[in-house]
Amino acid sequence: MRRAPEPLVTSSFEASATDPRDRLDKLVVRLLETSGTAASRAAVQRWIENGRVLVDGKPGRASMAVAAGARIDVTPEPPEPTRAEPDASIKLAVVYEDAHLVVVDKPAGLVVHPAKGHASGTLVNALLGRGGFERAGADPRDPEGHLRPGIVHRLDKDTSGLLVVAKDAETREALKERFAKHDIEREYVAVVVGEAKEATFETLHGRHPTDRLRFSTHVREGKRAVTRVHVLERLGPATLVACRLETGRTHQIRVHLSERGKTPILGDALYGKPPRDPGLRAIAESLGRQALHARVLGFEHPATGNRLHFESPIPADMARAIEALRRAS
Repeated sequence: MRRAPEPLVTSSFEASATDPRDRLDKLVVRLLETSGTAASRAAVQRWIENGRVLVDGKPGRASMAVAAGARIDVTPEPPEPTRAEPDASIKLAVVYEDAHLVVVDKPAGLVVHPAKGHASGTLVNALLGRGGFERAGADPRDPEGHLRPGIVHRLDKDTSGLLVVAKDAETREALKERFAKHDIEREYVAVVVGEAKEATFETLHGRHPTDRLRFSTHVREGKRAVTRVHVLERLGPATLVACRLETGRTHQIRVHLSERGKTPILGDALYGKPPRDPGLRAIAESLGRQALHARVLGFEHPATGNRLHFESPIPADMARAIEALRRAS
């Protein structure tokens, strides 16, 4: 049965002298951001146009300047139902499912949710096509939540492995809290270029200062990121490693292995380069993606309290690459 929509709460703020007060829409985005709520400027402009943003009790205009000390009351609009269309033709490997959540083993090449350049053909489209998955399961505080209902964590397109998706708002919020508290067990396996070492990388993590597609540890401000690396097998010019996540930042493992370990993931075009070793380079080209797989996922079920633990075998393409390296070493 579909649950009732989440209540919309009015947030009240006081504009300070240090806030961007030249435009009301910019000010509201900043005020919401500092309170821990994400909202796009386009969404805020829509709320203003519909009379949901009051300045000292009166409806405001997006372009108006705001005086210091002014009271700003913001009542968000209900989140849009997802515009992602169901697509039952996309087959998924479901390893667990109940009324609250679903765990899938995502293949490499499958995008998790609709985004720019990927309007369809995603894991979300596939889940909607299976039924039993709430179209209104989007996070109202996420400016693009209507495109990714139930998504609480992601895997890159070319990373394979285990992913949990919530079916309803209560489960979504409970899982998000577990991820925020680092109460989720996650282990990845990767083939890296070079001789990896046992290590724990604890760094700041943020957008690369000059390349907006990349993330970096070489930042002045960022979020804490921790990855524990364990060597599984030496493979000549490469190494098979296991990576345990204590935090889950975007591209975290890829950045830590490349920037801190100096052992980029084999086939990672964004954070690495084609290997100098011709045999290794040929294996990377044959693989056609980064050799990274989310092997272990474990967490306490939000509704039952039971501990769930899942393991996914290394997929065939990575297994072939590893076997080729064994034969060559």
